[in-house]
Amino acid sequence: MLSLARHAVRRSSAMAAAFQRRAMSAHAGKTIECKAAVASEPHKLSIETVSVAPPKAGEVRIKVVANAICHTDLYTLQGQDPEGKFPCILGHEAGAIVESVGEGVTSVAPGDHVIPCYTPECREPDCIFCQSDKTNLCPRIRATQGQGVMPDGTSRFSLNGEPLYHFMGTSTFSEYTVCAEISLAKISKEADLKKACLFGCGVPTGLGAVFNTLKVEAGSSVAVFGLGAVGLAVIQAAKMAGASRIFAIDINDEKKDIATQLGATDFVNPEKLDGKTTQDYLVGETTWGVDYTFDATGHVDVMRTALEASHRGWGKSCVIGVAAAGHEISTRPFQLVTGRSWWGTAFGGYKSRTDVPELVNQYLSGDLPVDHYITNYFEGIERTEEAIAASKNGQCLRAVVVY
Repeated sequence: MLSLARHAVRRSSAMAAAFQRRAMSAHAGKTIECKAAVASEPHKLSIETVSVAPPKAGEVRIKVVANAICHTDLYTLQGQDPEGKFPCILGHEAGAIVESVGEGVTSVAPGDHVIPCYTPECREPDCIFCQSDKTNLCPRIRATQGQGVMPDGTSRFSLNGEPLYHFMGTSTFSEYTVCAEISLAKISKEADLKKACLFGCGVPTGLGAVFNTLKVEAGSSVAVFGLGAVGLAVIQAAKMAGASRIFAIDINDEKKDIATQLGATDFVNPEKLDGKTTQDYLVGETTWGVDYTFDATGHVDVMRTALEASHRGWGKSCVIGVAAAGHEISTRPFQLVTGRSWWGTAFGGYKSRTDVPELVNQYLSGDLPVDHYITNYFEGIERTEEAIAASKNGQCLRAVVVY
C-alpha cells in the first residue's frame, strides 16, 4: 500500500511538472509582452510594457520570479557606469524559471529553476579561462555583453518598436528576459526563488572573496570596510573560515549589531577615532597590521586605507567594491615593497554554472544561511522604484521585488 502511495505521489509530481513545462512553453517561438522597469536615461526609471522576443540559438528566455536590488544597478542608473547604455533594462540579481529555449540549448529546459549570472561559464575546451582553476572570468560573450546586446549583436527587448539595451547579460528588471545559456546556473527546485535570488551577485561575491580569492585561514585577522550585504557576507565567510579577529568598519553605527551577529569581534567607526586614521588604528590594534583586508565600499580612498592597514610582510587586501568611472587607486610603492599585495575579485571567483548550484545546496542544507540579508520585500514589478529607494537607506541590506 505504501509503495502504491509513493508511486501515486511520484506520478502526480511528474504530471504537475509536465503541465508546468507545457504552460511555460505556450509562448515558445513567439514574442511576449510584459512589464519592465525601463531606464530611459540616467536617473529616470519608468514601468513600461515591453516586447521580449523569443530566444535565438544558444539563448534562453526566462520568467523572473524575484529580483534583489544591488548597488551596481543603482550605480548604473545614476550614470556612473562607463559601460552603462540607455535606454536599457537593468537588474542582475534574480531567481527565475525557464520559459523556452533556443536552438542548441541542452543544459536547461522549460520549467527549470535558474539563477542568471553576469559572469558566464562557457566550459568550452578552447576557453583557457574556464579550463583554469585560477579564474572565473570567462570572456566568451564579454564584448557583446559590455555593449548591451546579445551575442549576435542584437537586442531581444523593444519598446514601441525601438530596441532597448540589455544589462550585464541579465536584465532582470523585466518580468521576462533573455540570457545566453552560458549565463544561467540551474539550481534545485527546492530553493525558494525569493531567497535564492541572492546567489546572483552580492552574497557569493563576499563569500568567494574570502574562500576563493584571498583564502583566509583559521586563526588569521580580517578587516572589512563597508557593511552592506557584500561586506557582511565577507564577515560571515571569515567567521566560517575560522578567523580569530574580525574588524567590521563602517560610519553607520547601526550596522554594528548585524555585523556582530555574523561574527565580527570589533566594530570601528572611522569618524570616531579621535583624529587617528583607520589604518593607524588597525595597525595599533594588531601591532603589524591585519592579515586580510577587504574593501566593499567602492571608494578609492578606502581601498588605499584597506591596503595600508594590512600586515607588513604578508598582508593581502581585496578590492570588491566598484569605483565610479575615471577613479584610480594609488599608494606609495613602499607599501607593496614591504610585502603587502593588492587583489581584486569578480563574483567572488566562483564559476557561475558550476558553483552557484552548490552554494544553493549548502543553503538548503542549513550550512549557508542567507535569509538575514533580505530586509525588505516588495510585491509587483511596479514597486521597483520603492525598492530602489529602500536600498539607499542605510538600514536596508537587500530589497527583493517579487514579480
